[in-house]
Amino acid sequence: MTKEYRAKVFKSGNSLALRLPKALGLEEGTEMIVREERGEFHFGPADKPNAKIDVSGFWGKAPGLKLAPREDFEERPSTIAARKAAEIAGAEKKG
Repeated sequence: MTKEYRAKVFKSGNSLALRLPKALGLEEGTEMIVREERGEFHFGPADKPNAKIDVSGFWGKAPGLKLAPREDFEERPSTIAARKAAEIAGAEKKG
């Protein structure tokens, strides 16, 4: 059997809000998706985004840990030009 709950729509700032009964078991701050289908509203919890892990605090804590080479990006043209200019300047000093 389907349970029914009454909820009241009220004005909150320039928006309308729907106050849901605590008996629904929702947690404060839960993000919901509301769909309208043929004049009826249906709602459910939104998918939670994948949690991101900050690993910046681990650097230096594991003695054998080394950074992998960054091969996923090409060098910037300005970086390539600066390196070539430094190589030419170094060659001129030697020669």
